[in-house]
Amino acid sequence: MTLLHIVILSAVVLVTAYVTMGRLLARLLRLDPDARTPAVALRDDVDYAPIESKTLLSQHFSAIAAAGPIVGPILAGVMFGWLPALAWILVGSIFIGGVHDITSLTASIRHKARSIAEVVREHMSRRSYVLFMIFVWLALDYIIVAFTDITASSFVGDVTLENDQVVTGGGIATSSVLYLILPVLMGLLLRYTKLRLNWATLIFLPLVGLAIWAGQKLPLNLAEQLGVSQLDSRKVWNLLILGYCFVASLVPMWCLLQPRGHLGGYFLFVSLVGGALGLILAHEPIAYPSFTGWEATAGKPLLPMLFITIACGACSGFHSIVASGTTSKQLRKETDAKLVGYGAMLMEGMVAVISLACVMRLAHGDPLLKKDPNFLYATGIGSFLNVFGVPLAFATSFALMAFTTFVYDTLDVCTRLGRYIVEELTGWRGRGGKVFATVVTVGAPIPFLIRQTVDASGKTVPAWKVFWELFGASNQLLAALTLIGVTVWLWQTRRQKWVFLLCGLPTVIMYVMSTWALVRIIRRELTPWAMQGFAFGSLTTVGVVAVVLVGLAMLMLVDAVLVFVGSTGGPRGAEAVAA
Repeated sequence: MTLLHIVILSAVVLVTAYVTMGRLLARLLRLDPDARTPAVALRDDVDYAPIESKTLLSQHFSAIAAAGPIVGPILAGVMFGWLPALAWILVGSIFIGGVHDITSLTASIRHKARSIAEVVREHMSRRSYVLFMIFVWLALDYIIVAFTDITASSFVGDVTLENDQVVTGGGIATSSVLYLILPVLMGLLLRYTKLRLNWATLIFLPLVGLAIWAGQKLPLNLAEQLGVSQLDSRKVWNLLILGYCFVASLVPMWCLLQPRGHLGGYFLFVSLVGGALGLILAHEPIAYPSFTGWEATAGKPLLPMLFITIACGACSGFHSIVASGTTSKQLRKETDAKLVGYGAMLMEGMVAVISLACVMRLAHGDPLLKKDPNFLYATGIGSFLNVFGVPLAFATSFALMAFTTFVYDTLDVCTRLGRYIVEELTGWRGRGGKVFATVVTVGAPIPFLIRQTVDASGKTVPAWKVFWELFGASNQLLAALTLIGVTVWLWQTRRQKWVFLLCGLPTVIMYVMSTWALVRIIRRELTPWAMQGFAFGSLTTVGVVAVVLVGLAMLMLVDAVLVFVGSTGGPRGAEAVAA
């Protein structure tokens, strides 16, 4: 069997699922092309701004498909073999992640584009609403920690390619800075001139390519320029990226988020399509074992660790926050939810398959397997694109730039949504409230990103590795909590048994796996600390946060059970009348 067979089989399965399962979901949710969406009804061109489905798909896809569908499949593939990872990606994206995404998006547009937390408040209780908001804010902050640090890792050090060419991290940093300037210019031109989007795309996409090429010619190497170590330069980049998040979360969406999401979507599509075609044309054999055992060498069992290691790409609670936070405010027609919600999730599943292929092409014990996942991904995509005659160094730089671009989209959205939550919980509105809420959201990750953490052997551990399990578990538990809210909403408005099969069963799976994983984290991190009096540090912080997350999730589950036990009679709410 070759990678060709895996890519074609996966693509056929996902396309078939979009046609069949997507049609079923659209019918069950009663998506109406003539219904007036909140983006149209509440249009202000700041937060509420209806846009074409293909543009929204690109933006939504860029926001949800960040480091998750790349890092997770690579880590899981190395730990457990490619077959369990591939099975979870396909089954999860079709029957759990896709259902989670389209139902959360639909729930939001049926509630005036309000957040899932607001849906929870309306259909469950005020306490559930507050618990959900706190949980989401904590989950967002740990996404910021993990994704900021893994992005900063792309900006330091060098990668030596198969042909002995070197791609510098400083060059990727330069390309990244240039890339962030381009969407702002594009947004200003689209806003204040008569330049149309198609022409803007034709102008700025080549400029992005130029930025990638120029980066390696003018590397921004902070370690040399500041006279510090690579570890310290990574910390500086962490702070600079957080500074970018602060600015990006406060500017209007038309100025940065929408044009950058539009350009970033092309990175995703080229990485996805180019990588898939490169795999097909290269006809590379599968070298990595399909299954390496029920327990990884680090003592991590396949159950439940597979389900939290691969979050985005199979199922991700973060998607519901994006869907109900920004995407629902830009959806032109209800029927677009099938493409933007369900379709984007299946596309992300394909990104995860391509990422997994970057592991499958390597033999067990290959030195590349010890590299950070972003570099392993970049060398894999670079090799696939090289089939088309793209120079290997440029292709690898493109892949690393694509990786950081995906993460920027997510970091922007995370910070903006974190700001919304702090504003809501404090009630502090206006400019001062926005600045305060943003400072709190980007300030919380700083101690974890500048602290140096070491393992038992004294080796320095990157911040993203310290918090990746917590991010994965909290993200999947967030998906479970979102599905709880959606299940309650659908049951109260429909009173039909399919609700429990469609949403209830995925809820149980995600709740059990994520809680199980968090309990493992608690036992691992806090037991030695409690028994031996270890100093309180990053690792014990992970354990304490895990306890808080489990507690919040348990309280919300109790509220949901009380709602189901106490709910009688027919469907309730305005939507039930419309149904």
